[in-house]
Amino acid sequence: MKSAAQHDLQTSSRRIRLDRVMVAITVLSLVTAACGTAAPGTPAAPTGTPAVQPGTPSAQPGSPDVQPSPTAAAQPSPPSGEPVAVCELAYYTGDFGPFGQSLSEDVIFPIEEVINLDPPLGRPWDLFHEDIGTAGEAQGARTCLEQHGAEIIVSIAHGYRTYRDFMMDYWEENDSPLGPSVHGGAIPGNLGGNAAEPIFRAQGLDEALGVTGVLYAETIGVESVVIFATQVEGFQAAANAAERTAEAVGIEVLARIDVQTEQPSYRAEAQRIADLAPDAVIMQAAAIESATLITAAVEAGVSLHWIGESGLAQTEFIETLGTEPIASQESIGIAAFSYNDDTPAWEFFSEAWTNAPHSAPEDEDPTGLYHFSTYDLLVQTALAVEHGGSYNASDWAPAMHEVGEEPGEVCYTYADCLALIRQGMDIDYEGVTGPGTYTDGGVNQVVQAYTPFNEDGTMGEPVPLDPERGLELIDQIAVQAECDPEEPPNSCTW
Repeated sequence: MKSAAQHDLQTSSRRIRLDRVMVAITVLSLVTAACGTAAPGTPAAPTGTPAVQPGTPSAQPGSPDVQPSPTAAAQPSPPSGEPVAVCELAYYTGDFGPFGQSLSEDVIFPIEEVINLDPPLGRPWDLFHEDIGTAGEAQGARTCLEQHGAEIIVSIAHGYRTYRDFMMDYWEENDSPLGPSVHGGAIPGNLGGNAAEPIFRAQGLDEALGVTGVLYAETIGVESVVIFATQVEGFQAAANAAERTAEAVGIEVLARIDVQTEQPSYRAEAQRIADLAPDAVIMQAAAIESATLITAAVEAGVSLHWIGESGLAQTEFIETLGTEPIASQESIGIAAFSYNDDTPAWEFFSEAWTNAPHSAPEDEDPTGLYHFSTYDLLVQTALAVEHGGSYNASDWAPAMHEVGEEPGEVCYTYADCLALIRQGMDIDYEGVTGPGTYTDGGVNQVVQAYTPFNEDGTMGEPVPLDPERGLELIDQIAVQAECDPEEPPNSCTW
């Protein structure tokens, strides 16, 4: 998720209003820089035309270790009907800037089109977006809490280690916020999933992405690989996992190539791959970097298997690569997780997503990994709020487990599940990504799969991978945080 071209999306925040007033905006095309200011809480338009106004981040670049001010005393629960501040840690600048608008629309969709039609506990969700690409994740989280009074922070992610101590203190004192995360795969699997650290991750661990790439390589008989990774924490964790997994299954790693993000060319790396002549390249890099590498490799005369990570589902991958190189390669695809299209959950989601407005036509495809995984996460978050009876982490965290596990009445949509909860019934939410089951550490049990690109640039049919083999390999290589004391609140290193 990186590019030298940046959307004019530098934003401090924006807000979704329930009256769905249409705000006339002009969507600016890609530019290399943006300037201006905007006050926090700028209203946002409905899904598809996010009113992201140019803004100046609230902290200077390179300040991920900023220490938020002391927490306020916990307040009584607001009365029914008072809006809930939901704050997304968003990517409008920095490495993932080109994808920020699309990722925010993934959060907007379930809130506007599903949850706010009948919000849990009668309290509608108001959504704010804090850009962390330049200011840093710690500063974004601080702004969510101190300026917006967030009761839900969406997507605590790669920078969590820099402000975990602050969050542990905040959760201990306030029993808030809730922490559903789309991009939290870099956080070790033994952190989260409980009231003291209420982080629940939608897509599994970044390490699992590395395992899945090697698992697919093993499936197709690959004997040697090169591992290519950009120097982003999540990608490095996945690349480390891929390296350890390859050793475990007997696949030779000819080289590990680590590079900076947003380089205009990877010709030297492509030539090195051509000289090494591996059977496959496992790429732990975002869409644009991966496409740039493959383009250079094609020019160097390479033809092999390219196994990428979930970010390649972003439209910028094919926009950068084009379709011509696909036919010249053994295969190009994504080793990550997939959806289950043989379920009422997929039937409801895919129709609702397709019929909703989108700012980019290419985002209309409901099979985008972040589209359906974000939907599942936020729907289960809302159901757990209703089941738990409050927005307190101490009620919500156990409820996240309870609404997605047996026993309970199996249900597939937010409306149906909500009705059952209000009738006093236990539910077992089965979502688009499969069962709503989370590990004790708050990691969703996703279905591992490989999805190839067709020659026309569209996504092919997902190929499920052996789940037992995947779990066996993940158990062998997973990195655990070292904590003192063992149970939170605590201090941990990883």
